[in-house]
Amino acid sequence: MVRVETGYRRSADSPKGRQRRAELLDLVTGDLAEHGLVDFSLRRAARAAGTTHKVLLYYFRDADELLAQALLRLREQRVGHALQAVEAAPPGPLGDRIRAIWPMLQADATGLRVIDQAIGLAMYDPDRYAHLAREAAEQYLAPLAGLLPADWSAQRREEVADLLLATFRGFLMDWRTTADTARIRPALEALARALDHEDADRP
Repeated sequence: MVRVETGYRRSADSPKGRQRRAELLDLVTGDLAEHGLVDFSLRRAARAAGTTHKVLLYYFRDADELLAQALLRLREQRVGHALQAVEAAPPGPLGDRIRAIWPMLQADATGLRVIDQAIGLAMYDPDRYAHLAREAAEQYLAPLAGLLPADWSAQRREEVADLLLATFRGFLMDWRTTADTARIRPALEALARALDHEDADRP
């Protein structure tokens, strides 16, 4: 692995350097979204960014950091699109928010394959990639908790957000591997009804 001296890297933290880092990350993220994680390397990332792997190492510590940052960017896009769908929906029961999210998760396929592959990496090689799954959970839980009633306790919001994350992950994995939307749809409705009851039962 090429090591870059601290003094040489200093300009990467300047406003111009941060802008250049963001530009490179956008290009690499786009390549990942299109081609997936198979055969991902610094050299492939460099080709996608129109630069060299040494330049990428100037802005990113190594290939793992670059991959983690690109996945973060892809998840930000998916979270943002899902929340936009919820905000655009008319006010209604809590279950309606869940009904509004699911179609967006299905329609917004950008990077979904890569995110699936990253979870697979975390399961296959946890010593190296478990942080990818942990970071994904941390990134998703706060927005999901934000969908829940503000007068719920923090613990209750956290517990239900964990439930939603696990359920959506399961739905997405089922949908991606079987395409059986007919079976997922009633399960989603059952989840929405359960949330409506949970909301109605709050003190």
